[in-house]
Amino acid sequence: MGKLTTHVLDTAAGAPGKGIRIDLFRLTSDDRKLITTGYTNADGRCASPLLEGDAFSCGQYELLFHVGPYFEGTGISLPEPKFLDEVVLRFGIANTNEHYHVPLLISPYGYSTYRGS
Repeated sequence: MGKLTTHVLDTAAGAPGKGIRIDLFRLTSDDRKLITTGYTNADGRCASPLLEGDAFSCGQYELLFHVGPYFEGTGISLPEPKFLDEVVLRFGIANTNEHYHVPLLISPYGYSTYRGS
């Protein structure tokens, strides 16, 4: 059975993004339901998969990364309002037998993602 994992890398610092709150939502045509909230550890990863087992199902999802507080904690001088405070990644899970890894590469002024393994 598949699972959903993520991690955050701070490309400006060349280090894992630790202590970042991540909210996972399941999306339907008329609803956005919070499934779980996690925090990244010292390696920039959540301690366990965000979805696995019976909870891991096909559909549309959203990861909400709360990066503003993380960047404030690094001591970087940021404008107010911040250019990036929250990063939203929407994606689909089409096969419950596969591992979906959705990492976030972040800096105070940009981000990227991809489907990893």
